[in-house]
Amino acid sequence: MTLAKFREEPWKTSHRVYSSSALAMTPAPEYASSEVILSSLYRVVGFPGLSEGAVPQAGRDVDKDIQKFRNNRKERKGAALDADSFHMMLHSALESPKLPNQSSKRFLQVTPLVPQATAFSGSARLAGNPWSAGTLVRRMVWLGAASPEDAQAIWSELFAALSVDADDDVFARFLQQEIAVWTSGSTWRAAEPEENASLVDADRDGLSYPARQFAKDLVAVLRAKGAMTRRQWTSLLEAVLRIGAVSHVVWLCELHDRTWSCLRASAAGNGPRTVEEARVAMFPGAFSYLSYGDRALPTIKDWASSFLQARVGMNATLWGIQEVSGDVAGGLGSAEQLLALCDAARSAAGGLAALGIVDIVAEIQERENRAILCRKGIGSNIMEFARHVLGQRQAASEILRGYDQGYVLRKKNSSKSSPWIVGLGPVAVLTLVHCSLAGTAGPRSVRRLAQHLAEYGISIDHRDIAFNDLGHQLRMLGLVLDSPDAESGMLLVPPFVEQNA
Repeated sequence: MTLAKFREEPWKTSHRVYSSSALAMTPAPEYASSEVILSSLYRVVGFPGLSEGAVPQAGRDVDKDIQKFRNNRKERKGAALDADSFHMMLHSALESPKLPNQSSKRFLQVTPLVPQATAFSGSARLAGNPWSAGTLVRRMVWLGAASPEDAQAIWSELFAALSVDADDDVFARFLQQEIAVWTSGSTWRAAEPEENASLVDADRDGLSYPARQFAKDLVAVLRAKGAMTRRQWTSLLEAVLRIGAVSHVVWLCELHDRTWSCLRASAAGNGPRTVEEARVAMFPGAFSYLSYGDRALPTIKDWASSFLQARVGMNATLWGIQEVSGDVAGGLGSAEQLLALCDAARSAAGGLAALGIVDIVAEIQERENRAILCRKGIGSNIMEFARHVLGQRQAASEILRGYDQGYVLRKKNSSKSSPWIVGLGPVAVLTLVHCSLAGTAGPRSVRRLAQHLAEYGISIDHRDIAFNDLGHQLRMLGLVLDSPDAESGMLLVPPFVEQNA
């Protein structure tokens, strides 16, 4: 691969320094829903060797096998249900709503309530090679945990919580056993995590970022499992997965933009000169991606577009440095590595100018304008990811339109062309209140919830909560008490008693 080859096909192959970075957007997000993320996470945690691409065919095989038993009026050995009852359970009681554009398609799609159900349902696509959303979550755990050892402990706790054991409710235990009888080929067991990408301690100390809050909230949700039924608990888990995943992806977009600014300045002879300068320039001290009650997708689109421009610029510069110097010093995984890379760019500034890197970047960005505007390719995939993960599920069946209650975005009104605005569903509110109070003692006002939302890049003035739809939901769910002396405002009420792991 050379600069000339990259110039021809800028999206196909990235420079090794870029692709191997701990902060690279890997895997690249595509379409997913909250249930797709949870299903994929099950497979990454406890179905080693089961590829995402094998899931749709497994679903077709299960449906075909059940139909044979129905046609022949035969009983499945060891099953508690007959074939008709089991078919009805999968296609009715456990069915996950299809999107409006899937209403005419026939495929098996069930709620990821137990591990065995995700061995044949819940892939991002029905054909080809679907992406692994669970791998993105695994990467977030390692980036957000305080150390690799803590990440491993969280991962082990996640496997234990996702497993069905004697502490789960009767229906979950029955379902896991029944599906295991009717299906075969995939055994639930702990998968050895392959992730080792994490932030260095010097960069992590004092830094606030979505994956860090996600790792804490994930533990809080795992330890609340014993306080509710499994279906209620998986709904909470989906809520924290969806807000954490999209916030992490948008944060990476900003990180790319800031890093490219450093590298571009260094190639012009400027840029950071110390590790601390590189750290301040690389990592945002505060971030705000969404504003409660406002339109959401235009802001995300802007960040995705900035990410694509930065990706082109960084890779072109990396290939340019390699052509000028023969090798590339430094990297993109930490402030220290970035400083070394900026020094390399300054040293190669004359050669980069001779190669016309600035013009090459401008030419690629102009040629790939539709991709950079998120109308196709990676940018379009990021937008689809954010919209379907955060947005309330638009079910093809009117009966199931209230199925999704863990959303972060909702339609402003009933019109199909209505914009998506930031507005939390009841399950999302319940989850965030629980997570914001986890590990605290004594009463906390709604300001605590506003601060917690800010950790995911969602801004809201805590003084507005009493009067907007979020305050209404908090009251309806019994999650707040109005302070009688009017000094403390609305006080949050813990929804569950935290369980010890």
